[in-house]
Amino acid sequence: MENTMTSRADAAALIDHTLLKPESTAEDVAALVAEARDLGVLAVCVSPSRLPLADTGDLVVATVCGFPSGAHASEVKAAEAKRAVADGADEVDMVINLGLAKAGGFDGVEADIRAVVEASGGALVKVIIESAALTDEEIVEACRRSEAAGADFVKTSTGFHPAGGASAHAVELMRKTVGDRLGVKASGGIRDAEAAEAMIAAGASRLGLSGSRAVLDGLK
Repeated sequence: MENTMTSRADAAALIDHTLLKPESTAEDVAALVAEARDLGVLAVCVSPSRLPLADTGDLVVATVCGFPSGAHASEVKAAEAKRAVADGADEVDMVINLGLAKAGGFDGVEADIRAVVEASGGALVKVIIESAALTDEEIVEACRRSEAAGADFVKTSTGFHPAGGASAHAVELMRKTVGDRLGVKASGGIRDAEAAEAMIAAGASRLGLSGSRAVLDGLK
């Protein structure tokens, strides 16, 4: 890709190199870590049962919580987050209770997020709002509640919802809502440099990618 606005190095510094397929093996995860180090990305993101990771070097280690449905009891999410941090996670990407959000129960959404934030003991918490399944008004309120609950980031998508993944519109709306107070992570369906650049231009400060090499190769 020519005339890109983002350099390969700058993009790599935003990437959570991700492997969350349920069928992934220990060998697959080891390969992910090795590839992440080779690519010079910021972080790897894996399922919590894959922790602790070996040979991570300077990589940030992220995991998921209440994934992918978000329809777990808050106590279970909190326990999962606490265990993940004990197992070496630096960051926890949790899924909101979508059913509560769709029903307008945002006090419950906020309480659910807060339970995970408190259980994470200072680890960075990203809140997956599953933006493709929400209206604009619901996206804004989910972001507001994430901030009120003490989260560090809001994140578009799990990448597993049938409604779809990240969109530049959702990222822009999320960034407008949280300003520079929280990070915004775009994830789900970002497969090439053009899509990655659109997310960065819209306000994303982190990218969740499973095909990081293909994206970075488009930014040479």
